[in-house]
Amino acid sequence: MTIKGSAATLEEAAQNRILIMDGAMGTMIQRYKLDEAGYRGERFKDWGQDVKGNNDLLVLTQPDIIYDIHSAYFEAGADLAETNTFNAQTISMADYGMEELSYELNVEAAKIARKAADDWSTKTPDQPRFVAGAVGPTNRTASISPDVNNPEFRNVNFDTLREAYKEQVMGLLEGGVDVILIETIFDTLNAKAAGFATLEAFEEKGLSLPILISGTITDRSGRTLSGQTAEAFWYSIRHLKPFSVGLNCALGAELMRPYLAELSNIADVRISAYPNAGLPNEMGEYDQDPEDMAAALEPWAQDGLLNLVGGCCGSTPEHIRAIADRVSNHAPRAVPEIAPKLRLSGLEPFVHG
Repeated sequence: MTIKGSAATLEEAAQNRILIMDGAMGTMIQRYKLDEAGYRGERFKDWGQDVKGNNDLLVLTQPDIIYDIHSAYFEAGADLAETNTFNAQTISMADYGMEELSYELNVEAAKIARKAADDWSTKTPDQPRFVAGAVGPTNRTASISPDVNNPEFRNVNFDTLREAYKEQVMGLLEGGVDVILIETIFDTLNAKAAGFATLEAFEEKGLSLPILISGTITDRSGRTLSGQTAEAFWYSIRHLKPFSVGLNCALGAELMRPYLAELSNIADVRISAYPNAGLPNEMGEYDQDPEDMAAALEPWAQDGLLNLVGGCCGSTPEHIRAIADRVSNHAPRAVPEIAPKLRLSGLEPFVHG
């Protein structure tokens, strides 16, 4: 019998405790020190261009490694594992000439994470595990020109994004995910395309799963890359009626808190946070150890800001275990009732009445 966390089971778990998300996939893959041949495997040994660095491809060439990483995060206490599909859509796969693999990558990634989740749900029936289908931002932005000399130019449009995202989500659904996680959002128009595509896929499949949304505040300006404040960002995507909204990546816990608190005050859904393990050093590495990261996040739980928490770049199962330990004695944030008002957004929010 397949044990699969339903939306109702997830809802019940979220009411009772702060849910633990996993940590960084890329950080863990780096520990294996795979070379070009390791990435290629037998199937792609004669591929016409280099594929080293295409972490999503490893669900086909090194599935045991990806399973072991998911399992390590579950063993550390994670409730949700993100599929290894951050770049698994045609737009990003074009960098490797592997656009045609996109659907297969998502199906197989979801199946691997599903198996790990089911195996751990069997071991810990009082703590069911869930699979989050990870939908990343792509390597293009629909709102900003990549050419500083031509501000009107765009290298992608909404429909291209929508089509790429729909194929990705359809694959994730076939593979058996429990939720769709639209994450690391630096351009809200990209996220809107992902959200629209997700709803299209749900309709076509005849189902509806929870949607988790996680934006990225890129620096101390408190804005996404496309210029929105946290509040404006929420007003832009709240029509998707997500299970949760939150922030991940870019900032460490110390710098992320004020923007997360802003979301907590205005969002009538659950709040998620998975910051980096500090800020990168001059070598691009993350130095914050598990105890320091957990200590930085525990006050968020104490102050009632969190419903879901985990780690992004630089975090490992050791970080997730320490975080889970620290927040386990704190109640999840109570979702507030927000009075109805006209709420609009551009780069800044506008609230009428």
